[in-house]
Amino acid sequence: MNKILRAASVGIVLLACALFAVAQTDSKSANKLTDNAIAATERTNGAVPTVGSAVSEEFVIGTGDVLAINVWKEPEVSRDVPVRSDGRISLPLVGEIQAGGRTAKQLEAEISAKLKDYVSEPEVTVIVKEIKSQKFNVLGMVMKPGSYVLTNPTTVLDAIAMAGGFRDFAKQKDVYVLRRAADGNQTRMPFNYKDVVKGHKPTQNIALQSNDTIVVP
Repeated sequence: MNKILRAASVGIVLLACALFAVAQTDSKSANKLTDNAIAATERTNGAVPTVGSAVSEEFVIGTGDVLAINVWKEPEVSRDVPVRSDGRISLPLVGEIQAGGRTAKQLEAEISAKLKDYVSEPEVTVIVKEIKSQKFNVLGMVMKPGSYVLTNPTTVLDAIAMAGGFRDFAKQKDVYVLRRAADGNQTRMPFNYKDVVKGHKPTQNIALQSNDTIVVP
């Protein structure tokens, strides 16, 4: 009888351990799923600064952007640098250099040219690590109103899709884009979604510029 009881006790302990291990596995899986969901949400939020790998080659660097500059075999020159309000950056050996208004490729060429006096055949890579200079806004009756990073050529249709599309009762024929000129004057450009998606008035589906605001009444 004692042997039977001892065997039963051992069995109960083993069963409890097995159940605990399964619970731990399920918990880890659930946590992983939650983490993946959070990461996916963060990736789809256009307001989050974009890592350089997703930036178009035509992207023009601006004030506040953070650049990752790497010079092969020259770690003392390689570093992350922010673009100052005057559009310039500072690097060892290179000194002050204009970054704002240029693409990453253009900046690579200029840094390489300035390093030739110090480094034999410099190999320079410039990546836009964080974008803070170019954004557009989507306001009104969309699912996800807010500010979005302008990393690649983006049309009004693209922007509405990024904002999750229209909410119920949105006036899709009365959408408009507000654009402020350098002199401070603001232009209002109409966008009739119903016409554009039918292939009518395609010129209304303009490419957005930095600081444009799309309003969906």
